[in-house]
This record gives sequence, C-alpha cells and structure tokens, in this order.
Amino acid sequence: MGYRGGTFRRERSLAEQLEFDVLVIGSGIAGLYYSLRVADHCRVAIVTKKQAADSATNRAQGGIAAVLSSEDSFDSHIRDTLVAGDGLCNEAVVQHVVERGPTMIEALREFGTEFDLDRTGKSGAPFDLGREGGHTRRRILHHRDATGREIERALLERARAHPNMQLFENHCAVDLLTARKAGLPGGDRILGAYVLDVEVEEIQLFETRVMLLATGGAGKVYLYTTNPDIASGDGMAMAYRAGASLANMEFVQFHPTCLYHPQAKSELISEAMRGEGGILRTNAGDPFMERYHAMKDLAPRDIVARAIDTELKRSGDDSVFLDITHREPDFLRDRFPNIDDTCRRFGIDLTREAIPVVPAAHYYCGGVLTDLHGETDIPNLFAAGEVACTGLHGANRLASNSLLEALVFADAAARETIARLRDVPPVEAKLPLWETGSATDSDDAVVITQNWDEIRRFMWNYVGIVRSNRRLVRAQRRIELMRQEIRNYYWDFRLTPDLVELRNLATVAQLVIESAMKRQESRGLHYNVDYPRRDDAHFRSDTILRA
Repeated sequence: MGYRGGTFRRERSLAEQLEFDVLVIGSGIAGLYYSLRVADHCRVAIVTKKQAADSATNRAQGGIAAVLSSEDSFDSHIRDTLVAGDGLCNEAVVQHVVERGPTMIEALREFGTEFDLDRTGKSGAPFDLGREGGHTRRRILHHRDATGREIERALLERARAHPNMQLFENHCAVDLLTARKAGLPGGDRILGAYVLDVEVEEIQLFETRVMLLATGGAGKVYLYTTNPDIASGDGMAMAYRAGASLANMEFVQFHPTCLYHPQAKSELISEAMRGEGGILRTNAGDPFMERYHAMKDLAPRDIVARAIDTELKRSGDDSVFLDITHREPDFLRDRFPNIDDTCRRFGIDLTREAIPVVPAAHYYCGGVLTDLHGETDIPNLFAAGEVACTGLHGANRLASNSLLEALVFADAAARETIARLRDVPPVEAKLPLWETGSATDSDDAVVITQNWDEIRRFMWNYVGIVRSNRRLVRAQRRIELMRQEIRNYYWDFRLTPDLVELRNLATVAQLVIESAMKRQESRGLHYNVDYPRRDDAHFRSDTILRA
C-alpha cells in the first residue's frame, strides 16, 4: 500500500489535505485541454512535478495529424493508422479519433494556437500541411518545427488565467487513493492522490471526486530517449498499484532519428524532415531504406528504427546520417529553425552536411486501459495522452497521431466528467492521511542513482528495438531483484522525487518485460528474434496486466 508504515492518521489537517472537484495530474496537452473544458463547471487542481511547461507536449516538433485538405479523406487517414498499427488497432476507436480531427483543430485555434498557413495554395487547405512516415497524404499541421511548444503556450496561458483552476507546480504525485485502499464500503472509485510538495518536502492528500491522469510516458526507463526528464512512467505505475488494468506495454516506439553527439541530450530530429525529402544514409553515404520498405525513408517508425538498428549492428558504426542538403538552405532554415539552431549548437550545418542520428525510446503505445470516454476500470479515474492505451495506436503509432488522440480523449473525458459531477458527491468519511512512520532521511543516495542507471542500461540492451527470449529472461531476473531492493529502501527513508521516480521506473520496466514475454510473436514495435513472424491466430489481441 501507499501509506507509510502501514498505519493511518485519522485527524484532518488543512496543511495536509486539499479538496477539489477535479484533480488533474500532468500539464501537457491532455491535462490542460481537459482542465479548460471542465473548469467552467467546477474547481480544478492541476498537479505537475516540475514547471507546468515541462512536458512531452512542449517537445513535440512535427505536429498534429488531421484531415483538412480536399486531397485527403477520413478513409485514407484511417487506413494509414490501421496499417501502421499492424493488426492491433481498435477500428472503432480509429474512426472516432480521425473523424474528430477537424473539430479538435478548431478547438485549439479557439484557445489561441497558431498553425503555419499555406501561402502557395497547393495544399488544398488553409494550412501548410506536412507529411511524415506512414502517411500517404499531407495532413500534418505544424507551427514550424515547434508545434507542441505553441500548443502548450496557448493552453497554459488560458489555464493560468482561469479563476477556477489552481496550478501546483513542483508537486510530485506519489500514489492514488481509492475507496478499496481506504477501506470504504461500496464499490471501488477514485478518491484522491498523495502528492509530495517538493519545496517544503511534505506529502499532502488531494481529495477529489474525479481525476484525470495525464502524466505522459516513460521514456526514462531506457538509456537513450527523446523524452524530457519527467517521463518516468508515474501515471502508469500509480494506476497499476491502484488496481487499474494496463495494456500493450511491450509496444515501445523508438524514434528513428535522435541527434547523435557526445554533448547532445534528448535532441529529437523531427520525422517531418524526412517528410520534406530527407534521406537516411550509411556512414559511407549509401541510402539504405529502399532495402527495407517500399515507402523508403517514409516507412512507419517501427520499420525505420529496426532498419537503422540492423545497419548499425552490421557496420559497427555509431550512427547513420540524415541528409537533406539537396533542399534549399532558406527553406530549411525557415521550416526547421529550432532543429537548425540545435545542430549549429553542436557544430553541424544541416544545409551543408548530413546529421548523425540514432534511434531512441520515444513513445509508449500501451498504457492505462480506457474506454471511449477515457475512463479506466477504476470508476471516476480517467486517463488521456501517452499514459493511456485507448486502442488507437495498436502495435505501432502513426506519426503525429498522438496529439490528436490526447485531444480527442481529453475532450471525451471532460464531457463525461461534466455530466457525472452532478451524481458524484464529496466523500463524507475521513480519509487516511500520509503516515511517515519511522522513515528517516537517506545518507546513501548513490543507491538511487546506481539502480536508476542499471535499469536504464539493461532495458536498452535486453528489451530494446530487437529482443530475444534469452535477453528477456535476463531482464526479468534483474528487475525482480532490483524491485525488492528498491521496495526495502522506499519504506526505510523519507520520500524524494528521485526515489518516487525510481520506484515508478522499476514498476514500468517490470510491466514492459512481462508484456514482452507474453507476446510470443513479432508485431509492430515488438520484435523477438525467436518469434520473427506475426501470429494472428494466437496474438491478435491486447496484452492486459493487472496487479
């Protein structure tokens, strides 16, 4: 359980308990959009463990996919999504999300988001539409190469100004509180969350009637990732410990093109660059994607990442190269100003030389299982964004579908929340506050850093782009030992953000390993050399785990 020492304090304390109608954990596109939709009807708290703008949304370069051109169609977008998902998408969900695309774009514009306009008249739409891997049409709306940053800016400005919304930055969620865990009679339901106020080093209970998890993904489980440091799988791990179902955790998407440089950290090179003609080449300068897929450099991400991994293992080189030097320098600097600035910081002129790139952990297609309203199997607990598994992505996410999915399910969850608040009364019972027990301050923080580093390394080596039965068994043995060590350390010492994240990283690693061992085939992002073929007869279904 999430209560220190296994005991509860029953007295209420204003310093330790806060009450809201709705609690949102996470401040990316899903959390902010949902909050803005429900805040006209109730009091909303947004908890975020760093600054509000520290989110995966803020790093999204490419854009958001939606059918807006006369040369495009819903059927085409649906078909591209299903092909990328490799037989595991929920077709009803795909249709629902795709058909909501234009409405969600208009909603973002109403909140102040600006997208690049088409000044040539060639796109068949008011916007300058890009193309990315797996898409057969141009349908990616963007704000140059910083689309997520623009969306975050617009939504966050509105959120900070809303009188019914309270933003708690530097607050790290620790565990969820449900009726079952609190020992209350009746059916299970969400009641709140224990949250560490990092600045004062105290844990508060945030009591709520409805909650949205919008905590993003878990890229920090891997040694190399495009994700921000906050991506430690907190929402997935907390939901699992609370009893929610998780699905398809084996499908971890590795972005094919992360900048390779000794001083670079998590620097993504957008797939939109390949959409504008970028070519992947070996160290010798040879293009290689034509050997792997008919769409060459615009093949789906799982295929491109495996192709790069194969080429690197074959050659022994440290990276491959993304070459777009054949495009006009002025075009490149205007279309990709942030990538251009990043490359120049590391001494690379993308207008004259190819960019060294490698794959890196990028996005989880699995997560907390939800229905079409975004609700989990714990009543009144919703999830949206990368933390959730909605059925849209299947075994592999189509590029730029993630922001659209986050919006559609945040909107659905908001509608359901507004309707439900009339029937969800505040909890009258006294809820258990956090008990520190005999925990003391740690003087041995090296245990945390050592375990963190070890998890990320063996996950990269054993549960990465290409897997095998032997590697998975090794990973399973290691994570079992480490989770026991972390569990003992967790209960002996006072909580810090690093310790909270380590515990969650270990949980997510265990879930990925267990899911990968269950799927004895190769499909989408899960490739096992011992089962190299897809097996629809036995594995055309979700991998579901529950504590």
